[in-house]
Amino acid sequence: MRPSGRTPEQMRAVTIERNVAMKAEGSCLVSFGNTKVLCTASVETSLPGWLRGKGQGWVTAEYGMLPRATGSRTRREATAGKQSGRTQEIQRLIGRSLRAVVDLEALGEVQVTLDCDVLEADGGTRTASITGAYVALADAIEWMETRQLTRGKPLKDSVAAISCGIYRGTAVCDLDYLEDVEAHTDANFVMTGSGKFVEIQGTAEGAPFDRAELEALMGLAQNGIAELTQLQQTALLS
Repeated sequence: MRPSGRTPEQMRAVTIERNVAMKAEGSCLVSFGNTKVLCTASVETSLPGWLRGKGQGWVTAEYGMLPRATGSRTRREATAGKQSGRTQEIQRLIGRSLRAVVDLEALGEVQVTLDCDVLEADGGTRTASITGAYVALADAIEWMETRQLTRGKPLKDSVAAISCGIYRGTAVCDLDYLEDVEAHTDANFVMTGSGKFVEIQGTAEGAPFDRAELEALMGLAQNGIAELTQLQQTALLS
């Protein structure tokens, strides 16, 4: 039995609330159970130096946790003077995931920055960030399109992410914190709405996993992301 009482394939309650930051071009508050992430999209006319004059835009991301997103206060990285390796890895993952579904030439010579700020952490913060960031990005691109700032249709597909793992010998979907700390295998899957893989991150803790377990996790991820894709589309139509 999972600590939450969920069945192996059952996700936590997922909600997506749009337009929560009135000054951002796109925003949403995404919740996976007790994990809550505020995602905002900012459209900027300045580009990285290496992209200027190349006739394309850029999509990037920044990620951070509020000090009391966790059980005890976490020191702000700004006070330490540098980001942790974990933070850098996660924000690069978010950026890669979003760029996979954006036509950067059609975007035009602008940069869209997705800020993902974790308000409450209970497992799966990176996957929740990707899922919510897509919704914020879609709203920002719609904002650009209504002002004729794009050179076509930048969005090629949707993208979402979910965590899966082997918990007490069973493949389960959407790990919360209690499961994450005990899981023998932890995997994050990033997929498009059309069912293609963007990234798979899998790690064994204590005991390696075999192909059958990987395929079981993959099946859970495909079903879970199909559900998340539907939730994203429903939110964007509301």
